[in-house]
Amino acid sequence: MTGSEDRSRADETRARLLDAAVVAFAERGFHGSTTRDITSIAGLSTAAIYVHHRSKEELLYQVSRTGHTNTLARFQAALAASDDPVEQLVTVMREFAIDHARGHTSARVINYELAALSPEHQHEIKEIRRVIDTEMRQLIERGVAAGVFDNPNPRMAAVALLSLGIDLARWYRDEGPLSPEEIGDYYVDLALRIVGARR
Repeated sequence: MTGSEDRSRADETRARLLDAAVVAFAERGFHGSTTRDITSIAGLSTAAIYVHHRSKEELLYQVSRTGHTNTLARFQAALAASDDPVEQLVTVMREFAIDHARGHTSARVINYELAALSPEHQHEIKEIRRVIDTEMRQLIERGVAAGVFDNPNPRMAAVALLSLGIDLARWYRDEGPLSPEEIGDYYVDLALRIVGARR
């Protein structure tokens, strides 16, 4: 077996463990899940977790970090795609809502198990969240300055918009009446109303 095949197999095993951790944490919570639960879901021996990850907490950190960095990257891509605050907000909210609906299980774990992270990992994740919050607030402020948004409190508007997406993970289910895309369109309309977009 070549070194690249070894790496590929190890990467696949790490990914299986991360996916299994999401399922276990979503069903039982971080503290209610054991490493045995995770490896059982992954179809691996209990020892496998320590070959690929230092601890159960590290699994949560990896899931959380990946989710948050992906969200930040989506925000930044939406902002870079246009100079128009209205178009930016439409893209950001649609992407944010669709992503949270499609990945509702991992988003639920990411957003509701933060307290289980170590202080060091919490600090890192909170810093990424701070950047996301700042990007949203500044987008609304630019829209207000350009005269295309009419909102007296961009900071609170940003909190409201981000909370809409985050809370989606709590209630959305795949078998529900609305698709992620339909929710994305509805959330765009809500976002434009919240910021007082002038159309």
